[in-house]
Amino acid sequence: MCGIVGYIGKKRAVDVILKGLSYLEYRGYDSAGIALISNNNTNIFKAPGKLSNLKEILCLEKEENINATMGIGHTRWATHGLPTEANAHPHSCNCKSLTIVHNGIIENYKDLKPELEKKGCKFISQTDTEVAAHLIAHEFEDKKDLLKAVQSAVKKLKGAYAFCVTHKSMPDRIIAARKNAPLIIGVGEGENFIASDIPAIIEYTKKAIYLSDNQVAEIKTDSIKIYDENDTLIANKVENLPFEPIALSKMGYKHFMLKEIHEQPDVVRNVLVDKLHDEDTKVILDDVKLNKEQLSKINRIQIIACGTSLHAGLVGKYILEELTGIPTDVEASSEYIYRNTIADENTLVIGISQSGETADTITAIKQAKEKNSHILIITNRKDSAMARLADSLLPINAGIEVSVAATKSYMAQLLSLYILTIFIAENINSKENGHIKDIKKELLTLPSKLESILNDTKNIENIAKKYSSFKNFIFIARGINYPSALEGALKLKEISYINATGYPAGELKHGPIAMLDETMPVLAILNEGIVYDKVLSNCEEAKARQAKLIGVTNFIDEKHKNLFDDMVSIPEISDIVSPALNIVVLQLLAYHISEYLGKDVDQPRNLAKSVTVE
Repeated sequence: MCGIVGYIGKKRAVDVILKGLSYLEYRGYDSAGIALISNNNTNIFKAPGKLSNLKEILCLEKEENINATMGIGHTRWATHGLPTEANAHPHSCNCKSLTIVHNGIIENYKDLKPELEKKGCKFISQTDTEVAAHLIAHEFEDKKDLLKAVQSAVKKLKGAYAFCVTHKSMPDRIIAARKNAPLIIGVGEGENFIASDIPAIIEYTKKAIYLSDNQVAEIKTDSIKIYDENDTLIANKVENLPFEPIALSKMGYKHFMLKEIHEQPDVVRNVLVDKLHDEDTKVILDDVKLNKEQLSKINRIQIIACGTSLHAGLVGKYILEELTGIPTDVEASSEYIYRNTIADENTLVIGISQSGETADTITAIKQAKEKNSHILIITNRKDSAMARLADSLLPINAGIEVSVAATKSYMAQLLSLYILTIFIAENINSKENGHIKDIKKELLTLPSKLESILNDTKNIENIAKKYSSFKNFIFIARGINYPSALEGALKLKEISYINATGYPAGELKHGPIAMLDETMPVLAILNEGIVYDKVLSNCEEAKARQAKLIGVTNFIDEKHKNLFDDMVSIPEISDIVSPALNIVVLQLLAYHISEYLGKDVDQPRNLAKSVTVE
């Protein structure tokens, strides 16, 4: 989850690295550090807390200490040790000659540490990364070459890592290494860049090399050499980067999260373009490599994901089973990987991840791949590790999402699952399905309906202010909107730290009802459809326990007046498509509650955008 930036060239490295790290704070922000190398000397600066703390330290430094044109930097999401200066990256060997920044977890660091201590290494941090620093430094003593030292050391490491390594005796190169953690090399003219994600370098170059697992690279100002796991030099594969720097601007919004919520109508248009033209034309998915014959043999679908993506997958289960009749299981990746993998060549396995680098999901996908299942990946990053594992790919085209709390990427995942479901249904059913035709028509009207919600949010803002002082919240729904209740609760707890929980409305009486009183608001999603009356009854049960009631509905009913304390109306929409509208209300509610409470909306505590460790 940590952010890594490296630079070697003609510019002041400190400026390039700090700007790059500011675009990667979504990957970790509990401490930060930078190492600057020049004149056979290394200056290291570290600070706990946000990147701004490191910037303040550097502002007080003498110019000669920060004028280097080569350096490596890091923002941390803690896995080992508290967010202190000692645990912040970069880490060094005892003589301070070698420095390293690292993303990932070295699983065998406890085995390696005693051996290194016997050789005289002294540890000053609680991190697994410091073990790598001492190990590479020890290898350097024997080989006197930084590339060879890293190549030898990584063969002794188990787990996940993306490294940048420097040595003051070789100030003309940075060594990078990758295994199960993302790392890219930005290609410039007379300069080169290293980063754990594209936003850090997109301002400087549109060309990059994606390191693959077990590769080690030697980067100089005018050359990049990449070696495979056998230490054999391989050809560089330079690719064009897909993003524009403008995506990293707030565009006048107070927070990235609010901007990204408001981008959702265009996100829907981007998902649908070239895939769904009108209700009478079949869905086109060029990157889904499944023909009619293959689709007809699928007897089971498994959806594997984490967090917000898991909630999108739960919506996917409802629509897949409704429209295709294929049994569909949804499971958290972290659970899937620790049990017997029940899948075969007739199983379609769908992996969902915004970043495409989610470690648990990657592991799960690899396990399913070993069972000869067809792997279909839904991701925002066509350049990601998961995309490269895919047999079929469904890019969600949401653009860069900076806020840690996912909003527009969730919307794009939902729409992608609707489109995929229709694609499967149209290929396995020979006769025309009027229900599918109606859904396609509604999907095409979604952008305008989303805009109608986003153009008038005053009611939601007032409700947010009214309920911002409550310490607990319950979200309830039934059927296809139960996942919306889960996602709404997740959004609220992520950015406001209010204890919010989502339940199937019918389960309220099986335990959670014991918590209800005037201090426990209950938000109910009740759309016109088969479960409407049942959810309404559950709301009556909550009201009888004096709970404050908030309703989100597409249906005006006289019964609402005396039952609900507050009500949010969404445009008319069928129950099966309603999650795409309901979730925007819940995102806005969470955002405005957090904003009223003065929380850090875009960078909530303890969270990172891309979870690259299990």
